[in-house]
Amino acid sequence: MPAEPAPSTGEELTMTVVTYADAPDRCTVSPPGLSGDARMSTWLSVDRSSVVSRREMR
Repeated sequence: MPAEPAPSTGEELTMTVVTYADAPDRCTVSPPGLSGDARMSTWLSVDRSSVVSRREMR
């Protein structure tokens, strides 16, 4: 029996990728539509090589 997709929580995230010539590319993930203090305190950055799609993990 195929796995069913997880129900959506309604929470979306955006990912911004910054490329570097002399360092690993970095991804910053955060909720969309934030500004000011909320934007500056609600994010996570990781090396691009650590990010996989949800589809790959199923």
